[in-house]
Amino acid sequence: MFHKTRRWLACVASVLLPLAALAWAPSASAATCNAVTWQYGTYYRLGDVVRYPNNGSYYKLVNVGGNGSDATDPTISTWYWQPTSCDTNSGGGGGGNTGGSCPNWQQGVFYRLGDIVRYPANGNYYKVVNVGGNGSDGTDPTISTWYWQPSSCPGGGGGGGGGGGGGGGGTCTASNWQAGVYYRLGDVVRYSNGNYYKLVNVGGNGSDGTDPTISTWYWQPTTCSGGGGGGGGGGGGGGGGSFIVSEAQFNQMFPSRNGLYTYNGLVSAMAGWPAFAKTGSDTIKKQEAAAFLANVAHESDSLRATREYNTANWPLYCDAGSGCAPGQQYYGRGPIQLSWNYNYRAAGQAIGVDLWSNPDLVATDSTIAWKTAVWYWMTGTGAAGVTPHDAMVNSWGFGTTIKAINGSLECNGGRPDQVQTRINFYRSFTAIIGVDPGANLGC
Repeated sequence: MFHKTRRWLACVASVLLPLAALAWAPSASAATCNAVTWQYGTYYRLGDVVRYPNNGSYYKLVNVGGNGSDATDPTISTWYWQPTSCDTNSGGGGGGNTGGSCPNWQQGVFYRLGDIVRYPANGNYYKVVNVGGNGSDGTDPTISTWYWQPSSCPGGGGGGGGGGGGGGGGTCTASNWQAGVYYRLGDVVRYSNGNYYKLVNVGGNGSDGTDPTISTWYWQPTTCSGGGGGGGGGGGGGGGGSFIVSEAQFNQMFPSRNGLYTYNGLVSAMAGWPAFAKTGSDTIKKQEAAAFLANVAHESDSLRATREYNTANWPLYCDAGSGCAPGQQYYGRGPIQLSWNYNYRAAGQAIGVDLWSNPDLVATDSTIAWKTAVWYWMTGTGAAGVTPHDAMVNSWGFGTTIKAINGSLECNGGRPDQVQTRINFYRSFTAIIGVDPGANLGC
């Protein structure tokens, strides 16, 4: 039985953008019409084009709320939707700009893969070359260089990123399909029969946990190189999301994990922190990756727990001084078992998702779940006074990561059994990926 003992507190000095301020981002032009038929209750994404079945007209989503289109009706909610024509707006993500007309970048907008914007403060153009859980995740082109690269507005390079999963080439980024996972529109998965399927329609929770070989409204057969990733958040996009731990090694570490915890979701989540497991020598990178996964294994019962097991504790994590959303509970969820309302707020602000209002996203969306874990690894300090990332890249030892995560309860003789469990995971994982564990393992 998994017993959650850690209570940690972290603050991230960022400001949650009002949802009403999310301005519309002009998106793709394409020759091919791939609009889907509008479905009641579906949460569409910025730039999506739908065909309204009752009148045969097309509509484009030009503004978004807390859940994309918030399941609004295109013929009623004119703030969200604008009439369009299918042949000039494909909604498929991609080039984002034609004829040299590039919109000014606006703070808080989730741009799509391939979109090009003009940055008002310096007059330069930038293109989205990698995406996270919500396209550009509201990032700033002059700061978040993994998401954005300098570009030109009308030039040949401006429209070349269209349509695909992170740009050309024959590299396949599809993940293995996992039962119970809510995939996003455009995601491509590999099924156990070796075939690939692309999510072409979504319900209230993306793919709604459907099976590609059964639910043909949600899924269509595709090829990996031709379907790659689309506008979905899980694909990771290109080499920037590579991980020094292979998927086979990850599967060996977590053979009985819950379907929420996909390898592809982890790789996608890493994109927001380019230094994670990519700093220093290969030895340092492997040690950091093993240390992260070892602590995750301890916190989440080897990735079997998506939610805290002890349901009696679920109502207890509301700090009155920080405020709690109506009807929401902030018990442990995800790989690091994120808990407490202030931590959900801080993590959400850091990754650009309102987790304070929607905490269960950490237990239902693979990329978001992993982002909360990487976020704490890169920013939390706890009793150590340094982040777990800094502890590993500076060779201060695995024991310092324990102190940063739960040192006040476990270290200095507090819970030697818990410390030893973490060490055992770490030794096992370093053996799997072939690296020496180093010194200073305990705390």
